[in-house]
Amino acid sequence: MSTIQALSVAIADAINTLYTTSIEAKDITLQETREEFSGDYTYVVFPILKVSRKKPLDTAKEIGEHLAKQCDLVSDYEAVNGFLNITLSDEALFAMLNEVTSSEDYGHKVLPDGEKKTYMIEYSSPNTNKPLHLGHIRNILLGYSLSLIVEASGHNVVKTNIVNDRGIHICKSMVAWLHWGNGATPESTGKKGDHLVGDFYVLFDKHYKKEVEELKAKGLSEERAKEEAPLMQEAREMLRKWEAGDPTVRNLWHTMNEWVYKGFDETYQKMGVAFDKIYYESDTYKIGKEEVLRGLKEGIFTKHEDGSVWADLRNKGLDEKLLLRSDGTSVYITQDIGTAKMRYSDYPIDKMIYVVGNEQEYHFQVLSILLDRLGFSFGKDLVHFSYGMVNLPDGRMKSREGTVVDADDLMAEMVSTAYQISEEAGKASDLPEEEKREIARKVGLGALKYFILKVDPRKNMTFNPKESIDFNGNTASFIQYAYARIRSLERKAEDTFVPCGGKSFALNDQEKALIRTLYNYPTIVEQAFTDFVPATIANYTYNLVKLYNGFYHDCPILREENVALRHFRLSLSLATAKIIAKAMGLLGIEMPERM
Repeated sequence: MSTIQALSVAIADAINTLYTTSIEAKDITLQETREEFSGDYTYVVFPILKVSRKKPLDTAKEIGEHLAKQCDLVSDYEAVNGFLNITLSDEALFAMLNEVTSSEDYGHKVLPDGEKKTYMIEYSSPNTNKPLHLGHIRNILLGYSLSLIVEASGHNVVKTNIVNDRGIHICKSMVAWLHWGNGATPESTGKKGDHLVGDFYVLFDKHYKKEVEELKAKGLSEERAKEEAPLMQEAREMLRKWEAGDPTVRNLWHTMNEWVYKGFDETYQKMGVAFDKIYYESDTYKIGKEEVLRGLKEGIFTKHEDGSVWADLRNKGLDEKLLLRSDGTSVYITQDIGTAKMRYSDYPIDKMIYVVGNEQEYHFQVLSILLDRLGFSFGKDLVHFSYGMVNLPDGRMKSREGTVVDADDLMAEMVSTAYQISEEAGKASDLPEEEKREIARKVGLGALKYFILKVDPRKNMTFNPKESIDFNGNTASFIQYAYARIRSLERKAEDTFVPCGGKSFALNDQEKALIRTLYNYPTIVEQAFTDFVPATIANYTYNLVKLYNGFYHDCPILREENVALRHFRLSLSLATAKIIAKAMGLLGIEMPERM
């Protein structure tokens, strides 16, 4: 039984003794006492006034007096109207810290099979016409962290990725390669495959814009010029040939996509993320197309005069939605219908979560309606994990113009910056070069991940590389340094510490606050899971480290003469390092042992 459970039992016993009733401990809800009041935990007495038959203040006082006399866990209390603020005894706090230190998986649940649910979480979802960029990084880090948080809450997770490997944008890169590639390959150019293909996507747009301007100069409207530009006509013809299975087009498509997949895998590995299952639009669009045609046959959808297929959503307050173009080719919503059907066939999914930017809210609203109309029971339960845009200090990024911040370049820059800072500070001068490089990797990537994940995902954000590596702010570097400091303490300890629990000293306010914060870690994980907000974990860890740094500054640890107190403070420090590592692990951030 945990300390808080024991306190709940004591409160229930007090109520039952005082008011001759039969309340159970599970009916007792405790919350952390607000900062403006004294105490550790608060019990709200209003729900039991019908059995106490007394005023709220009198009821709170009576329960508090009973606990102070009968319960070793309580040292003091304060009654404020209907709120009973309970101050824990040192014995209770020692017990709480021992709970943290004795459990290797503290804060991470192990649920019985009957209570586990299966969550499929989709993230990344790249197109094979360009490399991953800063926008993808926010998506991937949010999705991967969310997966880790759901797993820590005891549930099964299938981490999945849908690769948009077909369509007009992929054909644009292919057309450009045919025109200006001169047989270029990743091997012949020395470029990662995704970067090479992305260059041709940018090249297509450059020449396409020139064609559009030339047609406009001949008197065509901009809309007609975009439609009739030879390069666009060629890309659309290539897409039609691809869907018809043209072997020449398919061979080129397969070759260029393989270049991209290899490049993506390298980026994912550097980022420290992974997937359990990868789906490809080139497979799922067929299933989606079959479902759309079934819907057309059953009268769920309609066909326009040009042969295109549409869903009429006006009775839902929305517009008509294109499902198949007049030439029979598919659109994104078609693929998503097929992917959803395939996934629910492959896995016993209880909850499907799409990690996709907030600009696609309408898309997922439509997808949910269409799946429901097609008779899929899971249609109404899809979750769109919506997040805001990520910008740079100088504005938005544009893929077609080649102004994106490449993921590989950004990660390399972050690691390089971390290495330079360490070298200039001279902090790791005595370490082997290989270890210094590894520390720089953890610090650089940690800075990137934390800076993005500490922001509420629903908000737009600006990523500033310079601000992300700051040893004095709300950054991963600040947190990692505190962790490395504790590991240094452990290495310097001359005598073997023992588990805390001695009573030859009294806990000070900083030690008490630190224990309470460590003990609260499971509640933070549960909150992050319930709200689907990794930032909850990040900000908890930052506050924990601020508390620890104050304790470290004011309370001697290895220099403490009282042996029992020295052992306790070292144990408290190691417990802090343990929770820091676990919390940062849920953000996908590694912790260096030295800095």
